Amino acid sequence: MARYFVGLTGASGHRYAQGLVRALAAAGHDVDLAVTAAGVKVLRHELSIDAGPAGERLGACLEAFAGREHAPRLRAFRADAIEAPPSSGTALTGGVILCPCSMGTLARVAAGFSSNLVERAADVALKEGRPLVVVPRETPLSALHLLNLLKLARLGAAILPAMPGFYHRPQTIDDLVDHVVGKILDRLGVEHAGRRWSGTDEPPAELGTAP
Repeated sequence: MARYFVGLTGASGHRYAQGLVRALAAAGHDVDLAVTAAGVKVLRHELSIDAGPAGERLGACLEAFAGREHAPRLRAFRADAIEAPPSSGTALTGGVILCPCSMGTLARVAAGFSSNLVERAADVALKEGRPLVVVPRETPLSALHLLNLLKLARLGAAILPAMPGFYHRPQTIDDLVDHVVGKILDRLGVEHAGRRWSGTDEPPAELGTAP
């Protein structure tokens, strides 16, 4: 089993990070977590989880974030903890996932400017040739955003926007979240039980046919 690093930033979409962490832990993997100062505010707004101004209380919120059964597999670090293991290439990880990734974090990682542990972990993944999955959650995208995404893609990062599909006929928000989480897990090579397209599904009869 591997250890992954998940960095939460100030972009909307922390439900994706929550689903991802739970899925990784359920698959038997360990997860390191850090949330940026802006991410702390979004985490509190979207999931009602108060990790403290600098993420110093994130460790006390692991059960609320990932569930009691998964919390033992998680470690939480302050965003300013530059001495934490994920900041070094010698601390082997199976990959780094920025989920959700704000455009500010994106820009700093693309420029090689690490102002916190989340950005440093991404920088380490690039320099060590390890998987880096960036999950941007922003719309519309400006030309500058697109250039930064292209730069990171050329550097080896996987750009995986939070764009859930609908071909699996989602019925709940969790269905939409699980679809994106499944795509991230696929990119990391982690097995999961998410629904896959078979090419044989028929549309529900009640939907009828197009005229």
